[in-house]
Amino acid sequence: MTTPPLLDFAALSELASRSEAVSVPCACNATPTDGWQTLPLSIPEAQLREAGTLAEQPQDDATFAEYHPHGTRYWSENAPIAPRFFPYNRCTVSECTVCGRCYLRYVEGGGYFVDQRIRHLKASLLVDAAL
Repeated sequence: MTTPPLLDFAALSELASRSEAVSVPCACNATPTDGWQTLPLSIPEAQLREAGTLAEQPQDDATFAEYHPHGTRYWSENAPIAPRFFPYNRCTVSECTVCGRCYLRYVEGGGYFVDQRIRHLKASLLVDAAL
């Protein structure tokens, strides 16, 4: 298994801009993923390829601090996407091989469960905020 390349902010911005410009219908966006969602069964995982990762450091060292300067919350559709903050610092970026839309993905783990989460990557929400 190969490790996906680490995406810097410029590379992430480029993917997000391309993704946000896609307007064709596709099976990958049949269910809205503007905010974090459990991976819907409607998204055909076989057409998502890993484009890179935002995880700069070992998962154990990554912060759990979230970035919400304007009162948004984790589930908010307009929550900023700040790569150094949780959960983005644990994300991979997947690109649809059919339409080119990009998605942020990570696995949320709790005491007795794991939940694959997904969110559409939008350039308009990217913030290069420092920790």
